[in-house]
Amino acid sequence: MRTLLHSVRLVDDERIVEDAWVLFDGGRVAARGTGDEIPDAATAVDGRAVAGHGAILTPGFIDLHGHGGGGFSYDDGPDAIRSARALHRAHGTTRAVVSLVTAPLETLERRAAMVADLVETDADILGSHLEGPFLDPGHKGAHDPSLLRAPEPAAVERLLAAGRGTVRQVTIAPELAGGLHAIRAVVAAGAAAAVGHTDADADTARAAFDAGATILTHAFNAMPGLHHRAPGPIGAAASDPRVTIEVIADGVHLAPEIVRIAFAAAPGRVALVTDAMAAAGAADGRYELGPLAVDVVDGVARLSGGGAIAGSTLTQDAALRLAVASGVALTDAVVALTRVPARAIGRHDLGGLAGGMAADAVLLTGDLVVAGVWAGGDAVAPA
Repeated sequence: MRTLLHSVRLVDDERIVEDAWVLFDGGRVAARGTGDEIPDAATAVDGRAVAGHGAILTPGFIDLHGHGGGGFSYDDGPDAIRSARALHRAHGTTRAVVSLVTAPLETLERRAAMVADLVETDADILGSHLEGPFLDPGHKGAHDPSLLRAPEPAAVERLLAAGRGTVRQVTIAPELAGGLHAIRAVVAAGAAAAVGHTDADADTARAAFDAGATILTHAFNAMPGLHHRAPGPIGAAASDPRVTIEVIADGVHLAPEIVRIAFAAAPGRVALVTDAMAAAGAADGRYELGPLAVDVVDGVARLSGGGAIAGSTLTQDAALRLAVASGVALTDAVVALTRVPARAIGRHDLGGLAGGMAADAVLLTGDLVVAGVWAGGDAVAPA
């Protein structure tokens, strides 16, 4: 079905185009242009009528790192994943990588295989992110320390095999025994290796990036800080043009000033992620993240035992608003939700609204509130 979105400010590919229109046909972008001479379509959506005079159209958001939402955890099976995805889709996240928290190896194998099955049936699910078990116990965050382990070759191979080519990202602490070998194995399998939950210094992080790691998992969190004489993994990643830097812009994980600094230090390489757990879009209360209890108070998730931050309750539209309020240019913030995460996992057909790309789009008000969402050319949230 041909769908036309018109009378919008198109924010795409680091540019703003006024009075723009985009035509969808067959799940792809068929054409785009400006002005009143617009093509015919079975469905036409006037952006200004729906979202107001400042209506903005962006590519669909892509989340590289999230664990759930709407009261549902991605670890709890296909129905829970679909329910959580519905919550995030309504907030503009048209496609997502399903992050799996540390668990026993056999459990992670089952979950990676389950996500592989969903990739075949649910186009919005891009694959899995194994955030563990190959993490530093000293920077465990909200992962059960009793389940953490070194990345032995056999364990790495078992998890990659279980995913049947759909594991998109594996977070590894590279200083662990076998860490650099594991990074090479992950990359050789076609997945992105990420440095995170780590005690690595700058030299070790550089070695990891030279071994093929291309993502820094939730920068600044669960790793040594950025010091003027010890730049650590943050300094190494910001200095390396090969590396995408995940940023959780929720006002809890990072101060707004740090969000702005990250964008300035790594232009075109920041991916705004949610790291959302089940409580995103749901009420405060007691939840579980893997085997660990989590208390959510005033929208902030912390482990019931110890009080460590346990993911977020963030949605990507809220991350966009916080980034812009922090001083990040709207064009840069949109790229961080779209093109950067798409390229980080090798999906060059996503993250933009050029001809031939997937017809995923978000209509926003001038205040950056979601007014409509399309995925594969179909309306998936009210417009």
